[in-house]
Amino acid sequence: MTSTAVVGLQWGDEGKGKIIDHLAAKADVVIRFAGGNNAGHTVIVGDEKYVLHLIPGGILHEGTLNIIGRGLVVDLAALLEEMDGLIARGVPIADRLRIDGRAHVIFPYHRQLDAMSELCRGDAKIGTTGRGIGPAYSDKVARTGLRVVDLLHREHFEKRFRVALAEKQSLAEKVYGQELQDVDGLFEQMLEMVERIRPLVVDGGALAREAYAQGKSVLFEGAQGTMLDLDAGTYPFVTSSWTGVWGIAGGTGFPPNQLERALAVTKAYCTRVGEGPFPTELFDADGDMMAKVGHEFGATTGRPRRCGWFDAVQARYATQLNGLDGVYLTKLDVLSGFETIKMATAYRLGGETVTDFPAEAGVLGDLEPVYTEFPGWAEDITEVRCFADLPTNCQTYIRALEVELGVPAVQISVGPDRNQLFPGESSLVSAT
Repeated sequence: MTSTAVVGLQWGDEGKGKIIDHLAAKADVVIRFAGGNNAGHTVIVGDEKYVLHLIPGGILHEGTLNIIGRGLVVDLAALLEEMDGLIARGVPIADRLRIDGRAHVIFPYHRQLDAMSELCRGDAKIGTTGRGIGPAYSDKVARTGLRVVDLLHREHFEKRFRVALAEKQSLAEKVYGQELQDVDGLFEQMLEMVERIRPLVVDGGALAREAYAQGKSVLFEGAQGTMLDLDAGTYPFVTSSWTGVWGIAGGTGFPPNQLERALAVTKAYCTRVGEGPFPTELFDADGDMMAKVGHEFGATTGRPRRCGWFDAVQARYATQLNGLDGVYLTKLDVLSGFETIKMATAYRLGGETVTDFPAEAGVLGDLEPVYTEFPGWAEDITEVRCFADLPTNCQTYIRALEVELGVPAVQISVGPDRNQLFPGESSLVSAT
């Protein structure tokens, strides 16, 4: 198959960076389709650790072209910092990275307005990363945003920039009672930054379509997770873009009927960063143990992640929405040592038992997960490289998870390194 999508099944932080890196070894093109530098993908190569925020996860592979798609919002300063960091480590960015000119640009005033808005909300804050993502997407929808290609033409850029800046200054003063900072010289600063990426600006959709037409392998990289999707997620505690497979066509310019395979990455348990509903969240020693063993801190913000048991109701919902062919199961090793492992297979809501993920999640306070319990395992599984070598109780848990989702676990990860990954038991989907 020459076109494959990889998205997050939960609330993000599922380990997509490792899986994208794994699949990118055989991909000709990797193109990311949504989000901004509010996401972080971690890739471990030997003793080296790479944390990527805007640049797609195939950047470490020779011969793989990586495209920042038109569905992203791009902070140029953050992008240049990330590029420089990789260049310093010997990664040939000029050969491997391209940026779609239709991608929108995050300006410093977007970050400031993001912080002002969160402060204004008080206890009702969304829990954003403060990176200006939401305000930049708001401008895009309002048709007042500026794209990368707009910055490449000085007179056109200056005319639109002056109007946008005046509008943001007025918003800051009249709504939030504050003044925008560091706006003097901003126009020239942005021009200097965009000049550095000018040689990399392309029509990303055209490149992806051409590659596919030539029989090359195209990999679509998701950011965040399905439950943070603007429409499908736990609104309003979501991101500002479409994080599921449905976001690919708009976010890249690749025809939806030419996507051949859809995969998702899911942890063997659940985590969430920031505010918002989380039905299986734990507030006990089990949750503390997951956080400690799993090193559950955000790759982008460093914020501690909330932890809980695997939520099959949520995961089944996300599986069906994305039309998945299979899942990559990550961080299975974190569950070693639990005497009992739980999986939410239904909810109690309003006196009834429901098995579909309700829109009322987070709205009604009486939602309670219904758990199925499994005996745990004590063995360290980080050296396992074959499904048959997993403890019997571990195999039982994986099979139950597959039954709940209705798709196979095509690959299983038992640690952060590239080599701590092996095929699942099922042959319904061929492992890559």
